[in-house]
Amino acid sequence: MATGPVLICRPGPRAAALAEAIAARGFAVERGEAMALEPLPETAETRGAWLDFDQFRRVVVVSPYAAECLAAVLDRYWPQLPVGIDYYAVGAATAETLHRELGVRVHVPPGGGETTSEALLALGSLRRLDDQRVLLVAGEGGRTLLAETLAARGARLTRLAVYRRRLLDPTAALRRRLAAGDYRALVVTSGEILEHLARWCAETALHQPLIVSSTRLATLAGTLGFRRPVVASGATPAALAAAVAEADPEQANVDHDDLEKG
Repeated sequence: MATGPVLICRPGPRAAALAEAIAARGFAVERGEAMALEPLPETAETRGAWLDFDQFRRVVVVSPYAAECLAAVLDRYWPQLPVGIDYYAVGAATAETLHRELGVRVHVPPGGGETTSEALLALGSLRRLDDQRVLLVAGEGGRTLLAETLAARGARLTRLAVYRRRLLDPTAALRRRLAAGDYRALVVTSGEILEHLARWCAETALHQPLIVSSTRLATLAGTLGFRRPVVASGATPAALAAAVAEADPEQANVDHDDLEKG
């Protein structure tokens, strides 16, 4: 494994928590800006959905930034939240954001598995949605699996895009690291970002450890030519930091020695 920093390319404010978790494991960390998150302006469609928010039976939120956007708009339209709505989040960070900002109980995929759309859809309460009004709060574009499956299960679905993702060209410094493979590991939790960065990855970089948050991303990594994908147990900072340590033979030896001494 190379001796450079661990590169993280997580957009938005969550990058700071990820950097802190990896640094706590004893690694130098460098952030690479590859994507910006931008809230979308309100439209007549979105305003109508916010005004009718109390008519939804279930609200599904796909990311922490979507949760932040939802909380901000509900603060304007619904200072007191309507009752009788069940909230769902694809991952723990999204659930934590909803709970912190709105004070609501949130359904998440079962513990111990990946935090993916597929895992969320396995919840029993989402298996039959006959004629229930369901709101899906997401970013612009992205995967269609959630929307298609919820609609196929009978939901009267409204999908609202509340933010956009804008890809950024890597800085000269990041391009040099990707071209030379001059880093200890690369941490990516978005397929869009992974495909974007692959354009600048030379052969050496493709043989460096790539830390991803799901088997779906690992499969994509393989098609892009990455030889050493490591699947974390989830997309949380702790899970990703643990995967970085797992991919580092020196760190693994240290952990093993500590266990032997214990």
